[in-house]
Amino acid sequence: MNTKDVTDRVDQATGWLISNETLIMDYIVDFAVALLILFVGLLIAKWVSRGISRMLSLRKIDATISGFIAAMIRYTIIAFTLIAVLGQVGIQTTSIIAVLGAAGLAVGLALQGSLSNFAAGVLLVIFRPLKAGEYVKVGSIEGTVTHVEIFSTTLLSADGHTIIVPNSNIIKENIINISREPDRRTDLIIGVAYDSQIEIVKKILNDIVANESRILQEKGITIRLNEMGASSLNYIVRYWTKNGDATTVRWELLEQIKNALDQNNIAIPFPQMEVYLHPQADTTKL
Repeated sequence: MNTKDVTDRVDQATGWLISNETLIMDYIVDFAVALLILFVGLLIAKWVSRGISRMLSLRKIDATISGFIAAMIRYTIIAFTLIAVLGQVGIQTTSIIAVLGAAGLAVGLALQGSLSNFAAGVLLVIFRPLKAGEYVKVGSIEGTVTHVEIFSTTLLSADGHTIIVPNSNIIKENIINISREPDRRTDLIIGVAYDSQIEIVKKILNDIVANESRILQEKGITIRLNEMGASSLNYIVRYWTKNGDATTVRWELLEQIKNALDQNNIAIPFPQMEVYLHPQADTTKL
């Protein structure tokens, strides 16, 4: 290649650069803006992910769950950042978004149950109606919460059974958190015979409750005739204890009340059946 050819090509390239100067500058600016968007997007994804992780840790959320949620939010921000970068450099993102949307819809329909459990798990993590170590009742099941995971929650029943409940089922039911509050109220219904004197029965019940040190006397005690039943006078004994003492105190009070009523000759009605036998008529004389 001689010098003239080289000069001609340089002149052609120079002329092309001059004639397309505006277009080139636009591409350079778009590319620079795209890089800036990518940098800022990655930075925001990192900050938001770290902030979410720290917030969940402060709320004492399980590390696995907090890490998963933080990573999911980070990658979501990165995905939107990449779409914005592609659009900035002139690549049509409409078709890409449409394909991703269709794919997401298909996956969502295929995994509808799992996604429902996942969404419910996120709500349980955020609002925390139950957490590990608490005794709860959810619908017809109850037990101590051992794990709150993204798709399911594990309970340990009082008889030692492990119960794994899908999170969507928990969200749909009424959640009764029995152990969250420090104090618990207990109501006992004590039935006695109709011929029992009201004041005597109330004094017996009041003496037993007053002598129990684990009952929170300052929160008030109620001992009243609550109902005149079909075969008994039903008294209500209402008191407060520390949450951990509720079951033990209830058992011991029932034993003491039964012994005290027996000692004072106050009957406790119980179901009875009376059977009358009628003599059969003699049919041999007919």
